[in-house]
Amino acid sequence: MFDLHSLTLGFLVALGVGLLIGIDRERKKGDGPTRGAAGLRTFTLTSLAGALGAAAGGPTLLAVVVGAVTVYAGLSYWHARETDPGLTTEIALVTTALLGGLAVSEPTFAAGIGVVVAVLLNARAELHRFARSMLTAEELRDLLIFAAATLVVLPLLPDHPIGPYGALNLRTIWLIVILVMAVGAAGYIAVRIVGPRYGLPLAGLASGFISSSATIGAMGARAAKEPELMKPAVAGAVLSSVATVVQLAVLLAATSMPTLETFLMPILFAGAAAVLYGGGFTLWALNDRGKVEETPGKAFSVRTALLFAAILAAVLLGAAALQDWFGEAGVIVAAAAAGFADTHAPSVSIGSLVADGRLKPAAAVIPILAAFTTNTVTKMIFAFTAGGVRFALYVVPGQILILAAAWAGVLFVPGHDG
Repeated sequence: MFDLHSLTLGFLVALGVGLLIGIDRERKKGDGPTRGAAGLRTFTLTSLAGALGAAAGGPTLLAVVVGAVTVYAGLSYWHARETDPGLTTEIALVTTALLGGLAVSEPTFAAGIGVVVAVLLNARAELHRFARSMLTAEELRDLLIFAAATLVVLPLLPDHPIGPYGALNLRTIWLIVILVMAVGAAGYIAVRIVGPRYGLPLAGLASGFISSSATIGAMGARAAKEPELMKPAVAGAVLSSVATVVQLAVLLAATSMPTLETFLMPILFAGAAAVLYGGGFTLWALNDRGKVEETPGKAFSVRTALLFAAILAAVLLGAAALQDWFGEAGVIVAAAAAGFADTHAPSVSIGSLVADGRLKPAAAVIPILAAFTTNTVTKMIFAFTAGGVRFALYVVPGQILILAAAWAGVLFVPGHDG
């Protein structure tokens, strides 16, 4: 059964959970004839009863205790149904009994769930205001779509290569769909909190650490839908490349310091270009005297996310074909082909070759730049497809400038003859 230490810990957690939930219910049960039936003592005793049931009789006695609590909660609701039609206290009472029983075998998990329950009960007014006043019908629909894409569709997709050259992994591609929707939602939330001029640049910079390409697609979709947000959306799109460069430096440092030291100048040049170009658009957006109204709408574009995934699938097929035609011996071709989908994975692979002694640090520069170049092409494609010509005319020159700066840094790479 249970040793004394685990039993004591379980009962202490059950006591704590009962007190925590009971304090909230005590404060809200009211006074006088219409006062609620369950408060601090009732919830604490219910939690301890669940613990006693689980400790003394296992699942069977716990089920009897929970059944008795459920009957009591049902009678309490029936008695107060005319003055308080809600079921929150009654459901919380049954939950407390279950948590008390769970605390005996899984005290840490029970404590965590108890805190969540207490927070939900205490945040009643805020949650009601959010659901009724702040959350629009469109936002609720987007939330349900995102939940379905993440919790229903994703687990059903196979996690293995399929298709020509084994280039397509449906779960990986669908993760990109989810990522694009998440980036769009992050930008939307940031706009709702701090306004468009600040929210989109901040969201772009932060989301760039996840995927700069996805960020550019999401920002483009936002700019296409709301042209008045063009400047902050462009700032967010370009600042995402700052995150790309920073992340590349960190990953190379973790993989092979000699590779980072050799590739340092291209990284510094590219980072400086990204900061200057993105910072310029950020200042342009912040100094815009025109009034930009934030209007509630869609948190993300499903069409943009699906288009992004379709283009990525085509790029992966093309990259696999290039590798098949030229062979794995062509390190530059392989890195460039992989770079269409992501800069960091092929760069880390090249760094690993250096760390294993199979490639000299100076020889890693061009393959990494090849991956950086093809990934920039992918970003430019998404700028056009998601944001339209006007958005692309702002974003693409910045991408070209960043790429040119990276290649210019090669001139300062020690031991490289160009």
